[in-house]
Amino acid sequence: MKKKPVLGLVSVALVASSAIFAADEATHTFEELAPGVYFAVEAGPVKVMSNSLVIIGEDSVAVVDSAVTPAAARGLLSAIGGLTDKPVSHLFNTHFHFDHAHGNQVFSPNVVIIGHEYTRKKLSGDPLAESTFTSFMEFFAQNLAELEVRQAEAKDDQTREQLREEIRVLADFLRDSKEIVPTPPTVALNDRLTLWLGGREIQLHFLGRGHTGGDMVVFLPEEKVVFTGDLLLPGPSYMGDGFVDEWVATLERLKGLDFEVVAPGHGAPFRDREHIDNIQAYLRDLWRDAEELYGEGVSAVEAALRIDLRSHESTLGVAEPGVDARAVLRIYQLLEAR
Repeated sequence: MKKKPVLGLVSVALVASSAIFAADEATHTFEELAPGVYFAVEAGPVKVMSNSLVIIGEDSVAVVDSAVTPAAARGLLSAIGGLTDKPVSHLFNTHFHFDHAHGNQVFSPNVVIIGHEYTRKKLSGDPLAESTFTSFMEFFAQNLAELEVRQAEAKDDQTREQLREEIRVLADFLRDSKEIVPTPPTVALNDRLTLWLGGREIQLHFLGRGHTGGDMVVFLPEEKVVFTGDLLLPGPSYMGDGFVDEWVATLERLKGLDFEVVAPGHGAPFRDREHIDNIQAYLRDLWRDAEELYGEGVSAVEAALRIDLRSHESTLGVAEPGVDARAVLRIYQLLEAR
């Protein structure tokens, strides 16, 4: 798998968004997973947050996930121009979360945006008021304030300069987030859709609920590559909107696809299919422990502190007791709904 840095080009669109990159500064790094299939990750000058996949067909290009802001999406499109001069014809949203779909608006009206029906419903509603979006934005604002304090207290020039760059990127991100106009898919699937970019087959699968109610995976059967979004990551995913009790079965159906490379929504690509078993085991244990504490009348916050999943340290690196309180709150919501 070859890695290829591609320069982000200064354009009128980039200048208009106030997200201006130096002409010699890479905005994305591309790793070629198969001929014409590139895994795109953030390179630094703009906050992207999630990975994307670029699939180059005979006459056009498909992109999987549009990044966290319109500015980040413009950087991605500019960088793709360093790979090919073919136009983007399709954009696939693996799910509705802000870090994967809030760049949709900058894609040409001629681009077909495809996602699950649930993703369309969410992005057609008021995603900027969703608790996941608002809680993360509050965290980033708090993080910016903390960085500014650390910069003011820094004792050496190197540390101050490093913090200054972190502050710039985060401040730009918070500013650029105000530009977001949620843009839903124009085509929605319920179960499965197959399309071709010339002779390249692309399968879109909804395998069941997991990370959200509408997780879609993008599978390239000839290349044996699957882009999983946040349904499957190198470690446990964020669960604040998850269906934890259904997730294990959804991952079991994922195993039915004949892939060799997993391209996740965050983190590095991997080939170890046994990793799916490890994630399933973690989800089962988390659900079991949370359900037990729920039955005992323990609050979600207290349960998050008490749950101890260090038995997964060797497989998933869980080295400390306690879990994300948002995961337990979500499990409690699902249990209460029953």
